[in-house]
Amino acid sequence: MRIAYRNRRHEHIAQNSAIREAVKVHLLKSLPTCGYLGLYWPLATEVDLRPLRQVIAQPMALPFADGEGGLTYRAWNDESLMADGCGIPAPIGNDLSPEQLSLLIVPALAVDQHGIRLGYGGGYYDRLRAKDQWRMVPAVVVLPQACLVSTPLPCDPWDIPFDGWITELGSSQAASSPAS
Repeated sequence: MRIAYRNRRHEHIAQNSAIREAVKVHLLKSLPTCGYLGLYWPLATEVDLRPLRQVIAQPMALPFADGEGGLTYRAWNDESLMADGCGIPAPIGNDLSPEQLSLLIVPALAVDQHGIRLGYGGGYYDRLRAKDQWRMVPAVVVLPQACLVSTPLPCDPWDIPFDGWITELGSSQAASSPAS
């Protein structure tokens, strides 16, 4: 399933600039005025949101993966970045608390109507969002419209649905889960 959606995302890479613009519009309309905005460092065909630093005044944070399943966020400023435990560029500073973040924007291979995200399978975001304090931080995924799934994705008991998603067509909120 991951391979199929990775291929689908690759087929729609031309939509990445439109998705980035939709993220910008969403943030300018609805971003809380306090707290860090949690972004991500883009891999392969993921939407590159780094240019948003030029138009969004809010302080930003990037994830730091320890390489053993743990994920935190750190303030992203003009200091040098280092490779985290997964080899992804990440800030050097101290970990931020969940209360310091106003929104998490996370890449996805696919998402269903209930906000269940299909990622790369490492479980980093799942473990982070399973913690009570992190569960309270609003979180959306970013992906091409073609990667929205109309049928429910496989869901484990620890999966926490995302609040919504942003595609090249704009932002949408997840439907309430039948289990909630």
